[in-house]
Amino acid sequence: MTVTVAQIVLAAFLAFCRVGACFMIMPGFSSARVPMQVRLYVAVAASLALFLHLSNVILPFAESTPDVLFRTIASELLTGALIGVLARIYLLALEFMGSAISMMMGFSNIGGSAALESDPQAALGSLLSFAALLVLFLLDFHLEIIKALVTSYQVAPPDMLFDPQSALVDVTDTISQSFFVVFRLGSPFVAYAILVNLGTGLVNKLTPQIPIYFISLPFIITGGLVLMYFAIGNFLSLYADSLVSVTIGR
Repeated sequence: MTVTVAQIVLAAFLAFCRVGACFMIMPGFSSARVPMQVRLYVAVAASLALFLHLSNVILPFAESTPDVLFRTIASELLTGALIGVLARIYLLALEFMGSAISMMMGFSNIGGSAALESDPQAALGSLLSFAALLVLFLLDFHLEIIKALVTSYQVAPPDMLFDPQSALVDVTDTISQSFFVVFRLGSPFVAYAILVNLGTGLVNKLTPQIPIYFISLPFIITGGLVLMYFAIGNFLSLYADSLVSVTIGR
């Protein structure tokens, strides 16, 4: 079969649709702190590398009729976006738990801008999110995403249209498992908050003349920070170990 330049360009564009949609949503590259030009160049470079590796899989679908080609482009965009969303959900679960830990420690009143996004976030939650993303990239999280993109052409080739039902099942399963992982990691802080606040409430009932809550707040925050100091290493390690099995592994 003779391959024309137009077919090669269309096939490369199909690869860019899947890779670009994934990079647009996945954690790290989709951050507001990363310039748009950098995101575009990284997506184009990854798309060309992926196309050279999978050209025999993508090229046969670059000579279809316009209506079929438009459906293929839409399906490629949705497939790439699904891979990015699954990885994004895993980080969003950690951001939620970081905010919950800050609230349980009484440290959420000190707000500030998030390290990854422009939305306000508690200082401890921002620290956890940024540290977790740094650990993930140090452990080649981005290479796992690219590996998932390559594998996706075996599971969902370009001629297979996007299946919303299957995508919804993947999203709900990822949400369930992601929040189960972060709840297990945050359980020591939940137990700490219950015990400390219960004890503070009992002392406050015994001595109603003294504002125990306002006096105890610095000690509660200090105890929570000490607990975080000893737990953050294992917290981030276990969080990174569960990434592939929860998101990319499916």
